[in-house]
Amino acid sequence: MPIEKTYLPAAVEGRIYEAWERAGAFRAGRPERAKAQPYCIVIPPPNVTGALHMGHALNNTLQDILCRFERMRGKDVLWQPGTDHAGIATQAVVERQLMARQQPGSRAMGREAFIKRVWEWKAESGGAILSQLKRLGASCDWSRERFTMDEGLSRAVAKVFVALYREGLIYKDKRLVNWDPKLKTAISDLEVVQVETRGNLWHINYPIEGSDEFVVVATTRPETMLGDVAVAVHPDNERLRHLIGKSATLPLVGRRIPIIADEYADPEKGSGAVKITPAHDFNDFEVGKRHHLPLINVFDDEAHLTLKNNEAFLQDAHPEPVLLEILEGKSREVGRKQIVEQLESRGLIEKIEPTAHVVPHGDRSGAVLEPFLTDQWYVDAKTLAAPAMAAVREGKTVFVPTQWEATFFNWMENIQPWCISRQIWWGHQIPAWYGPDGKVFVAENEDDAVADALAHYTDIEEITAEDGHDIAADPARRTRFANEYLHRDEDVLDTWFSSALWPFSTLGWPDETPELQRYYPTSVLVTGFDIIFFWVARMMMVGLHFMHKVPFPTVYIHALVRDASGAKMSKSKGNVIDPLEVIDEYGADALRFTLAAMAAQGRDIKLSAQRVEGYRNFATKLWNAARFAEMNACFIVSDFNPASVKELINQWIISQLGDTLGKIELALSDYRFNDAANLVYHFVWDFYCDWYLELTKPIFVVPQPSDAAKRETRATVAYVRDQILKVLHPFMPFITEELWGVSERNRKEPMLALALWPTRHLHFARAHEEVGWLIELVTAVRSVRTEMNVPGSSLIPIEFINPSDTTKRRAKLWDSALNRFARLLGSTFPTELKPGSIQIVVGGEIAALPLAGIIDLAAERARLAKEMAKADADIARVDAKLGNPNFVARAPEEIIEEEKEKREEAQARKAKLAEALERLKGAA
Repeated sequence: MPIEKTYLPAAVEGRIYEAWERAGAFRAGRPERAKAQPYCIVIPPPNVTGALHMGHALNNTLQDILCRFERMRGKDVLWQPGTDHAGIATQAVVERQLMARQQPGSRAMGREAFIKRVWEWKAESGGAILSQLKRLGASCDWSRERFTMDEGLSRAVAKVFVALYREGLIYKDKRLVNWDPKLKTAISDLEVVQVETRGNLWHINYPIEGSDEFVVVATTRPETMLGDVAVAVHPDNERLRHLIGKSATLPLVGRRIPIIADEYADPEKGSGAVKITPAHDFNDFEVGKRHHLPLINVFDDEAHLTLKNNEAFLQDAHPEPVLLEILEGKSREVGRKQIVEQLESRGLIEKIEPTAHVVPHGDRSGAVLEPFLTDQWYVDAKTLAAPAMAAVREGKTVFVPTQWEATFFNWMENIQPWCISRQIWWGHQIPAWYGPDGKVFVAENEDDAVADALAHYTDIEEITAEDGHDIAADPARRTRFANEYLHRDEDVLDTWFSSALWPFSTLGWPDETPELQRYYPTSVLVTGFDIIFFWVARMMMVGLHFMHKVPFPTVYIHALVRDASGAKMSKSKGNVIDPLEVIDEYGADALRFTLAAMAAQGRDIKLSAQRVEGYRNFATKLWNAARFAEMNACFIVSDFNPASVKELINQWIISQLGDTLGKIELALSDYRFNDAANLVYHFVWDFYCDWYLELTKPIFVVPQPSDAAKRETRATVAYVRDQILKVLHPFMPFITEELWGVSERNRKEPMLALALWPTRHLHFARAHEEVGWLIELVTAVRSVRTEMNVPGSSLIPIEFINPSDTTKRRAKLWDSALNRFARLLGSTFPTELKPGSIQIVVGGEIAALPLAGIIDLAAERARLAKEMAKADADIARVDAKLGNPNFVARAPEEIIEEEKEKREEAQARKAKLAEALERLKGAA
């Protein structure tokens, strides 16, 4: 069946992916690879609620390129897929669904019923992103798909929690957390969105005890002053340090608070004095620890003021009863307004300054977060971080690009206790049970917790039956004991806790499975920079602690995908590019190749429809090349030996193939995806299509002295085509698999996804030089024609000035090709340069194009000089902008980058113009 005239991705991609799945092409542990070297990547598990966005598309394209590349190199590849249960996000989705259907909410239906409802939602709607990854072409081993709340992974989570608790590395503590008053739970730093907000800076007079003096403190949150326990002044503050050691009276409250010396107070900021509220500010909390200050929480879990029955607030305070009535139960916003009114009525507001400041919001609820003092479970992250830092310092794990190591160390060296408890229901419930006296029993399951409790509470009457039998032998009475005397901690674990186990829990741990032995440590982790601390570091910490090996020797950190102007994509800006829409319009291969070709290490991707369209055109070019091969009867010859070809052009393309193969392999080994993509693009478009296939046309069209040249060329065209399909497959799997199937019959390797990577790197030195001379000369002539505005219809001769015998021979050998490719009118070999000729140096020898009479040389000089002046003006204009500190300080990052790109473009244009002017100088 002949190759269709047009490649239609929508008609091919689904069918091809189904064929891969039917063949089990992506399964790890294939029998024929039992002794092969293992290669493993674990997918960063997307949220079960998620939909494919461009960040996912980049991340998974890069992983897929590596997996397909190594699979074709004969390795036993496991690309481990799965999804994250995404506690807060998933609970919020189901809560909204219940509300939309006007059904009872989670609290009304109870924990057990709600969790059942979430599982039902997951079965119906969860994990859609995995089918979207298939549309992208992801070659995961779907037979091994895991979910962070699978039974096996849940068992691993419980085992790790219990082990760390027994080692003293998990504990309960009262500390500040990011509290979401709408969801009523602690959240992680990653779920905090800093929003710039217009507000006020209130300067409040705090009376100094025993004097008429005041100390002025400035705050954007007057409502938190109710929890103030000190005022801090920098010890070097000349203006205020005389107050250090004295006491102030807290306005409205009457609490006596000390004035302390602490470097946290910035003498240049605000009034120079800072109110210290350890229970409602993270920085103040650290100041409070340094000075052993009390903690006074003045909000409830909905961020409403709670004062009347608040023992910590009332101790040593003398508030007016009417004040308590006014403020009790009020929200932060209402409380702020009323406190300011009370201060103003007492003349305690010195001034009010409008200000802009960032306010933390919950990314799921949109609520303003509150630093909140609560009892939570924590991991001693500092202890676990030490081996992880040592592993990076010793090179056991390396970051690519290496610059991210500094970020890793900065976070790890300043690591704080990790809050792992969340006040929601969907997630891994903390495996801790409490006895009637508050005694905690941490165990992997309820049976173990009951056994521990029975061993502890030997004086409880229920423990021994009337007949003297031990309650442990009676399941019914054990259950009654558990229900009456024990209650389980209601909190669940932070989603990142289970994610930290992903590289080994997905392989069967805590069981010693064959997969764990074979694929751990994994080979590389590919992820974004935003979760180096939240996920990468924690996988290293937990992996080293439980597996005693780093989970991956390499961490490749990719950059962001931005819009065409360099702006970060966001729904509010309306500049989000949906990868599924791009796939619908251009095909998955075009999107994948675009992302790979632009994935330079450490540089964000500026994505535009034009770039994707350009790489779709590349797919069309490949398709047409395969059709050309078919139309000219170019098919694989079973005994074809590329090392035995005789024709120069065939030797040349095989040499170029070998050279390109080696460079691509090196680029992929170094994670230089853009270099690898651009190498294969350059080889296919330039060398194979634009030069080689064009050079073969006369062989197929013009009668040859012998059929040998035609037979050899047909075999070479087909051979190189197949090598291209193999090399391009990791980047563009769908079109290459389709061409692999339709371009030949009865292949030894029926499926390209399982075909072996080309290993022969041949080189023909003479062919490389001969055809290289032709290409260099044609390229130079084309440049001159473009630079000098030579009309495309004008045929001009080329003159080789005093040429060597080699150049003469080459000129005669390639005469027909030169005339066709460079629009020349034959070649001559004069001894002198004619007036009005433009010189070209090729292979160290001079060639000339006599342009007198074809173009006006004087006018051309004037035009080029004018263009040169314009380029200089463009460069000067950009330099003026970038040299202006105000512009650089105020302009968005994408505008700065755009200006830099304008300068680079103008510099490149200037260089070409200078070269053209230099050529004209040589024209007599």
